[in-house]
Order: sequence, then C-alpha cells, then structure tokens
Amino acid sequence: METAEDGPRGFLPRFSHFATQAIHVGQEPERWSSRAVVPPISLSTTFKQRAPGQHEGFEYSRSGNPTRDCLEKAVAALDGAKYCLAYASGSAATVTIAHLLKAGDAIICMDDVYGGTYRYFRSVASKMGLKVNFVDCTKLDCLEAAITPETKLVWIETPSNPMLKVIDIQSCADVVHKHKDIILVIDNTFMSAYFQRPLSLGADICMYSATKYMNGHSDVVMGLVSVNCDKLYEKLKFLQNAIGAVPSPFDCYLCSRGLKTLHIRMKQHFQNALAVAQYLESDSRVEKVIFPGLPSHPQHELVKRQCSGCPGMITFYIKGKLEQAVAFLKHLKLFALAESLGGYESLAEHPAIMTHAAVSKEDRDALGITDTLIRLSIGLEDKEDLLEDLDQALKAAFPEYTVRN
Repeated sequence: METAEDGPRGFLPRFSHFATQAIHVGQEPERWSSRAVVPPISLSTTFKQRAPGQHEGFEYSRSGNPTRDCLEKAVAALDGAKYCLAYASGSAATVTIAHLLKAGDAIICMDDVYGGTYRYFRSVASKMGLKVNFVDCTKLDCLEAAITPETKLVWIETPSNPMLKVIDIQSCADVVHKHKDIILVIDNTFMSAYFQRPLSLGADICMYSATKYMNGHSDVVMGLVSVNCDKLYEKLKFLQNAIGAVPSPFDCYLCSRGLKTLHIRMKQHFQNALAVAQYLESDSRVEKVIFPGLPSHPQHELVKRQCSGCPGMITFYIKGKLEQAVAFLKHLKLFALAESLGGYESLAEHPAIMTHAAVSKEDRDALGITDTLIRLSIGLEDKEDLLEDLDQALKAAFPEYTVRN
C-alpha cells in the first residue's frame, strides 16, 4: 500500500519536494531574456566576453554551457547535493573520478559491478599504475581487511549489477572514513535519485549512468556526478574541463526533460517490477528470483531502511540450461532483447553473454553469473501484458513442461 507522503509501506519516506525540484530548479524563466518556460538549448561553443577574462559565467562550452548548467543544478537538488557535474557517459564519469588518483594508489571495487566498470578497472586503470581489488562489500569485515595505506578510492554499486546485492552505505562510510583521504563512491544508477540518496548516508561521490533511469527514455548517453565537498568539486570541475568528456547541450536538454517525470516513472517501474517478481517467484519454471522488493531478498530489510522504493531491475535463474535461457529470450515479444536498462520500455538480456562478457569466466562463476541467469529491466507497459509475454516465452522454453504454481 502506498501513500503520497510515505511511499511504499515499510520503506524510507519519500524525499520532500522532489517533483517540484525536478521541474523548477535550474529552469527558472527569469534566467533568460525571453522568459522561456522551457530552457533554450544553447548550441554556441563560445561566448562573448565584456573584456579579457570578464564574462557572464560562460566562456567556452567545454568548461561550461547554459543548458548543461540547468541540468547540473537540477540533479544537485535531487541528490541533496551542493554540486553536480555532467559527463559524456557513465564511463566518462568513472574515468574522470579515477583521475583523482595517481599511479600507485589503490582502488577497492565491489565485486559485482556493471561490466563496463569491471572492464575499465581491470583492463585500463590497472595498466595506468592503479591497483584494483574486487571485494564483496556486503561483508564489512572484507571491506575493512582490504583497506591498505595505498587505498584512496572505494567504489560501490548498490544494488549491484547484475546480482542485485544491496550494500549498507552508512556502514561502509563508517568503515572507509576511519581512514584518511579515502573517497567513497556510490554508483546510484539502479536506484536513481528518487529512491536513494547516497550523500546523505555518508558517500563522498554519488554517480550515475544517466543513460538509464535519470533520463529514462533510452535516447541519451550521459554520466552524472554529485558531491558536497567544495575541494572535491573543484578537482572534478578541473578534470571535467581538462579531460573534456562533456555531454552535448541537446543531450543535456533531453536529460533535463526526462528528470521532470522521474518521480512518476520510478513509482510505476516499482509497481510493475514487484508484480513481475511475484509472478516469477511463484512459477515452477523459475529456479530463483532476485529482487530487493521481495521479502526473500537477503537484504530486504536493509533496502527498506536505506531506500524509499525499488527500481525495475529483476534478476532470475531459469530452470534448465543455456538452451532454455536462449529460447526464453528469443521468444519474448514485448521485452526487447537488448543491453542497457532504465527506459520506459521493458528489456531482457543474458549477462554472461551480453553485459558481463568482459568479466572473466572465473569471476562470473564466483558471482553466480551462470548460463541460466537472466536480467530484466521492467518498463512502464501494462503489467498484465508483461506477465502474458513472460508466460508465453516460458512456454516456448519449456514446451513439455507442466506448470505447478
């Protein structure tokens, strides 16, 4: 049961003024001489100065752009942050954060993360003199044991991708901040700003692949980083300009537009995902369902304390072997077989073959990313149609199977 004030029963209350901030912060018509209600897209790459070094806040579009500024101000408000910086992709945001470090520094990364993050840390950052250690941060003693004098960054996804492990952000922050000069980064892509605010729980950096829920329409590739620390912001702002991996003004406009319906979309994602998860958990053709909104999830109580709801991400093990998993995925009709997530449309994918193919077979096996693991991104369609599509695909995968619910 859900109320406008409190959100889903048992979860953290909704963040106050969220929808109002998403619609208005950084979008004030008074900022523009035309008083446009929708902020204009500023395509100019350069800006006229009053005198050498004297400008109106913008000089060159890599270092700052009015349309990007609108987006960054809005996201900062939604994250409860002082600052936000936008990047050309989630991976670009990751690379920029890594540039806060120097050769010889060490990174602790959650063992279960987005395949692109794993690939960058394992195959790129490690060749630039950064030491990377992958650790199960659901176990605080493992995190504590992994910290060395060289550790300068701890990188956590929660929920993790694709196993949907949930990490106690506040407890991790307590462990990390007992040590000097370690930055705690939370990849908040799955939860979005609507369901989780990592900075309020002790994180130093909250980052997103805005390609997913924050934009929500599968038409923008972008990264976002929010911080409260002035010094950290100045370093990241310098790197944003120096590295230059910035999004286009048009992409910033699209993401700003997507933010305005984030609160509505996330509610529906949660409702649809819960219905799908309950359906799959009751189906005898399914071995196991992993969804933080189900009481069966091992960190369900933590999720309710830390978040105001759950996104549309579901991972499940289908019975049988790779043959059944492939048959199921090939016969889906409403669900598109595609990578990515967080858009209005429902997607399905096979992590071992698709999003996490860069993860070594040994590491995939250790994490449980097997041939029968399937990840769903539940969209905004009518839930009855989603359930019908899943049922017909399961029937195609198990043509002789008798369902016993």
